[in-house]
Amino acid sequence: MGIFGWIVLGLVAGLLARAVVPGSQAQGCLTTTAVGVLGALIGGAIASAADVGEIGSFYDSGTWAIAILGSILLLLVLRALSGRGRRR
Repeated sequence: MGIFGWIVLGLVAGLLARAVVPGSQAQGCLTTTAVGVLGALIGGAIASAADVGEIGSFYDSGTWAIAILGSILLLLVLRALSGRGRRR
């Protein structure tokens, strides 16, 4: 997958992750794309280590699922580290 594919995958995965994770995220387009690309890499690493899949073709539904789940995981970790989303 080329750099353009990673950018598109990251943007879409980041947007979907932001839609799934509750709360207000004040992030721009570049941050959303970065979260998506990093989430895809994290998801791919976890999936490869668990031997359940890997990041492959841009058109593979497994690639998209891993990228989105990795992005959701990254957003949840970032939220926990920043202290946002805690109930008072």
